[in-house]
Amino acid sequence: TDKEGHTFSVFWVLVSVVLGAIAMLCKEQGITILGLNAVFDALVINKINLLELIRRLLRKDKALENAALLRKGLLFRITLLMCGGAGILYIRWRIMGTGPPAFTEVDNPASFADSLFVRAINYNYYYSLNAWLLLCPWWLCFDWSMGCIPLIKSVSDWRIIALAALWFCLIGLICQALCSEDSHKRRILTLGLGFLIIPFLPASNLFFRVGFVVAERVIYLPSIGYCILFTYGFSLLSKQAKKKKILAVAVLGILLINVMRCALRSSQWRSEEQLFRSALSVCPLNAKVHYNVGKNLADKGNQSAAIKYYREAVRLNPKYVHAMNNLGNILKERNELHEAEELLSLAVQIQPDFAAAWMNLGIVQNSLRRFEEAEQSYWTAIKHRKKYPDCYYNLGRLYADLNRHIDALNAWRNATVLKPEHSLAWNNMIILLDNTGNLAQAEAVGREALELIPNDHSLMFSLANVLGKSQKYKESEALFLKAIKANPNAASYHGNLAVLYHRWGNLDLAKKHYEVSLKLDPMAPGTKENYNLLRRKLEQLQKKG
Repeated sequence: TDKEGHTFSVFWVLVSVVLGAIAMLCKEQGITILGLNAVFDALVINKINLLELIRRLLRKDKALENAALLRKGLLFRITLLMCGGAGILYIRWRIMGTGPPAFTEVDNPASFADSLFVRAINYNYYYSLNAWLLLCPWWLCFDWSMGCIPLIKSVSDWRIIALAALWFCLIGLICQALCSEDSHKRRILTLGLGFLIIPFLPASNLFFRVGFVVAERVIYLPSIGYCILFTYGFSLLSKQAKKKKILAVAVLGILLINVMRCALRSSQWRSEEQLFRSALSVCPLNAKVHYNVGKNLADKGNQSAAIKYYREAVRLNPKYVHAMNNLGNILKERNELHEAEELLSLAVQIQPDFAAAWMNLGIVQNSLRRFEEAEQSYWTAIKHRKKYPDCYYNLGRLYADLNRHIDALNAWRNATVLKPEHSLAWNNMIILLDNTGNLAQAEAVGREALELIPNDHSLMFSLANVLGKSQKYKESEALFLKAIKANPNAASYHGNLAVLYHRWGNLDLAKKHYEVSLKLDPMAPGTKENYNLLRRKLEQLQKKG
């Protein structure tokens, strides 16, 4: 309680600060809620006349001491909010490593412009675009970077009209909010403008560079102020309009159209494909939109269509290394190795620390049988990404092709240390040790792998082969049957189990599994020959019998 008996709770002010901190941990814009609280407190609870307050401050009026600002404890509450906000910002600054995040020119091209005029005019154009999205949220896009909005570079650009319209409306509203004789009107307009402008300030580029051109999420909170202004404008119109029904129908029509738009946009967010494709008509110059459409198609196995979108992404942004990497990967899989190498080489020239591109370049060079270059590319990838199990796996494959068995085993072991569930690396170790006659070591590696990945049927199969060669038939049979249960349509699983039974002397079971294997894959190498040998042996046994 203050001197005049007005009661307020410090506890709830502090709760507001804590909730603002939690909101900021989700999204930086959350901290602006503290500014909104201060505006609401001043204008709605304390009903302060801002223009009168400014006049008193300029005149250094002693009557200010008796103003509502001090009478009702508002100054104390605002001080608490400001201190809380400063503390939150400091903690956030420390969490971020005491420095701002690094953005590139494609994220926010206006902020990288040399001319102050170009920066200022484009920032103001971005404000007008955000205002238009509030008024007419029809052109919505998940990403507005990478050339989506070309820079305004001269006053002859017709888009400057949007800036003029925005500031004409804002200045008109601000004048009414400060100078209107109606105190209720002043409070409503000031509150609406406060809720419109304050939450948008972190995205304005005024205090620091932001990593986007337009981001629809930053106008969620300002939409509160827009709704206040819209509702107040409707109430003024309804008082003056003679045909109130027409006005009511118009407003209901606007609401209905926006509800329909909201439903349509929500449905587009239900799937990546719809979301990415919806952006093509809004931002056809945005390389990231084409990249995401291409990636979605590639993930679904439609490589031909994905190539078209990746090529367009690279055309729109010739330095888009991620698009080059993904396109190079697809071309590598389609055996178009020379173009893949060109793209991946260009990607690592543009971004020398791009580890994934270095690894993919190594795979292509390996396929082209340029082994020394491939090895160098793999080690460069590992230099830039110390913990890179997939790269160690591919390096091991290279060493295996070169018959450098110890180096291959070491590389695969590194892959499994970094990623214990790396099934391919485990499998390759077992197979290499098996093929080189190190059955005891192969068995040990296989058992270690199955302890870590107990349900991997490919590991069961590889270990079963090793156990069969070591004449541990019963254990080998159990693993083969378990692998077949997990993957019943693998011809090689049935074929190798048949070989086990053949060796073991269980000829009827061997015949059964040879037949299943041949049914699944009539061209399976070696299976037909083994089956024919078995049949001849059975015929001989029948004759003897």
